[in-house]
Amino acid sequence: MMKRIALIVALIAAPALAVEPDEMLVDPALEARAQALDDELRCVKCQSENIASSNADWARDARLLVRQLITEGKSDAEVIDFFVERYGEYVRMTPSTRGANLALWLAGPAMLIFAAFAAIAFVRGRAAAQPEGGDRLSEEEQARLRQILDE
Repeated sequence: MMKRIALIVALIAAPALAVEPDEMLVDPALEARAQALDDELRCVKCQSENIASSNADWARDARLLVRQLITEGKSDAEVIDFFVERYGEYVRMTPSTRGANLALWLAGPAMLIFAAFAAIAFVRGRAAAQPEGGDRLSEEEQARLRQILDE
């Protein structure tokens, strides 16, 4: 039973332990910066994981490259820009709000506002479309209804 629990814990924790000990920098401040950058960069092979949690060979190479660039004195922005230049905007886990991405960021709220106005217009239109007294029966219809009920 304990072996099963240990296996389950190992399988769950494996993605969190993707950074190998031999990849880590000696300076804790630089390693903290590297880990923060690892969380911001997407693995282009996995496409749904950041490089911090990916076990792919490409992610390992990317983590090593992040640490190399940091030890060379590059800032966080320069490291991210390096990856964006090579792999495009997709390599960022959170895309920037510049250029064509601005349209994507604004599309969601714009559609929500449009839907709210459309719903209000629809409700007001339905309320205005109800004719006054339109649900009353004419004399002829009332006579026919009495005749049906009497049968």
